[in-house]
Amino acid sequence: MNEQPEKLTGTSLDITAENRARLKALFPACFTETKNDKGELVESIDLERLKAELGTFSDVFESRRERYGMDWPGKKDALRLIQKPSHATLKPCREESVNFDNTENLFIEGDNLEVLKLLQKSYYGKIKMIYIDPPYNTGKEFIYPDNYTESLETYLEYAGLIDGEGKKFSTNTANEGRFHTKWLNMMYPRLYLARNLLRDDGVIFISIDDNEVSNLRKICDEIFGEENFVGCAGRITKKSNNKGDFWAPNFDYLLTYTKNITCADPFFGGVNVEAYDQIEKEEGPYKGERYQLVRLYMSTIQNRNPEQRFWIDCPDGSRVIPPGKTFPPERPILGDGIWRWTKSKFDSERNRIVIKAVRSSNLITDDGSPAKWNVYTKTYLKDVIDNSSAKPNSFIEDHINQIGSHEINSLGIPFDYSKPSTLIKYLMDISKVGDNDIVLDFFAGSATTAHAVLDLNKQDGGNRKFILVQLPEPCTEDSEAFKAGYKNIADIGKERIRRVIKNINEKQSGKLDLEQSANQDLGFKVFKLDKSNFRQWQPLDSSTPPEKVEEELFKHINHIDAKASPEDLLYEILLKAGFTPTEKIEIKTIAGKKVFSVSDGALLLCLEDEVTMELINAVAELEPMQFICLDAAFHGNDQLKANAVQTFAARNMQKEKHNQIVFMTV
Repeated sequence: MNEQPEKLTGTSLDITAENRARLKALFPACFTETKNDKGELVESIDLERLKAELGTFSDVFESRRERYGMDWPGKKDALRLIQKPSHATLKPCREESVNFDNTENLFIEGDNLEVLKLLQKSYYGKIKMIYIDPPYNTGKEFIYPDNYTESLETYLEYAGLIDGEGKKFSTNTANEGRFHTKWLNMMYPRLYLARNLLRDDGVIFISIDDNEVSNLRKICDEIFGEENFVGCAGRITKKSNNKGDFWAPNFDYLLTYTKNITCADPFFGGVNVEAYDQIEKEEGPYKGERYQLVRLYMSTIQNRNPEQRFWIDCPDGSRVIPPGKTFPPERPILGDGIWRWTKSKFDSERNRIVIKAVRSSNLITDDGSPAKWNVYTKTYLKDVIDNSSAKPNSFIEDHINQIGSHEINSLGIPFDYSKPSTLIKYLMDISKVGDNDIVLDFFAGSATTAHAVLDLNKQDGGNRKFILVQLPEPCTEDSEAFKAGYKNIADIGKERIRRVIKNINEKQSGKLDLEQSANQDLGFKVFKLDKSNFRQWQPLDSSTPPEKVEEELFKHINHIDAKASPEDLLYEILLKAGFTPTEKIEIKTIAGKKVFSVSDGALLLCLEDEVTMELINAVAELEPMQFICLDAAFHGNDQLKANAVQTFAARNMQKEKHNQIVFMTV
């Protein structure tokens, strides 16, 4: 029996290992063992067997170099970069957050490549919609992390988090020889990692202009699959434009891909959500759903169906009917008013009928006088969305950039390059982003996507979540934003979210507003990309001097950063154990020790500097999915550690394999 607990890996998800595991699950017979250069047995893939499994028997093209696809200098480096796990962490920043302990919204400040890697374990396959507005590569500068091998160190130095003379983030301009190459190297790994985060029914929208739309289409076809391309919409960006030597450009593109076309929902043609201004209170399948009241009689409907002309009883004992010259059981004549529903539908769906006293009604009573009542049906928003066959037009005219500029300036934030939040709301609407779905934007800019999510939740009572990632790109000193006190773009985004939340809180007025706001998530957690709180072991070879080996060993006697707070450690462990940083966290005392209970006890985490057998036994009784503690907390007591392993192993013998407790140290 293994008497050592598992060690929590200090890296993000190993994409290569994950892909190999998926391939092995599909084609186990294609994996074999071969000897490497050192004579060691290693697992390898039998490519010939794999081709046979896939039905690819023809080798007529195998000897040729030509392949259909897109290639460019640096593509191999971009692929290697995807496969390199991140050793970074995300450090919580309470003072810049709103409602930190209860919110499920995230704003992450940092290089989006590193952040996307860190999100792989906790958000793999969980995102419903991604919207990004990446640099358009117009020939002006855009920030580009050009050091593949030191991406984290490069970022830390760029953000001023470490000192030194290392590489800074570079820029890309049209006079450089690798103009398109740099842009592709920047985009490819980010899109690859983004695809992993999408749900099977998820969708990604990418804003782009003429400069890179053809290249973007080609790399997206490769990453997402050509079969998952669902269209390229045009969006009017401005009504008039005098720029340009030939055409005066006034639109950009929205490239759109699904994760899996067979799982994706068809797009929805849209609906006026604000018209659905009631919330169902009655018990039943529609409780909590939005609806609007629609008159059962409409004068525009004309036919002679006697089933649609009948009396309806009112609360005061009177009866009402649409105006007309004939009355049941006579057959109506053309011109007589009829209900929208037949008598049988009225009887079977009586729970959807509302009869209200009104000041003016176009219905009549038994004696032909104007009625004091009107009859309405409840039309539920959910049904309208589910049953709609209308599709959105691929030419978008109502969401110009001027709206975006007006929105952010109305919040008192000077910024000139903001997409309109109405565009993002529109995309959420047509792609059916549901109540508790997550929207990701990893080129967040001024946080338009967060603005859109918060506004749409206020509008329809939903509880959608957002994850935003933004590089702290400095504002130029001559910009209005810099003069207003904003040092970088990330600061602008965070302040915008705060002001949107403040406005929503201040404008809650009506009964419906108050009911919706009770469940609305009006907050966001700020995290900042930083180096790990746990020192990583640096591999040493046989030529390493003994004094260097000794130095490295001493460093790892206590491998935890002395400056790291318990909360810093908590959130790093959450990420690397596969839990989201928005999980519900409670602090409990178990066997006299402080323990973090995550996701209602699914993970129990003890960061105390000493563990006891009493704690181990108490945790085993609680049967969490995982228990993690500090390796140093055993203080070199191998017998205590072995007893802990055996305690959990004994408990696991009574459980199904998928329910067993995982015991790890860090």
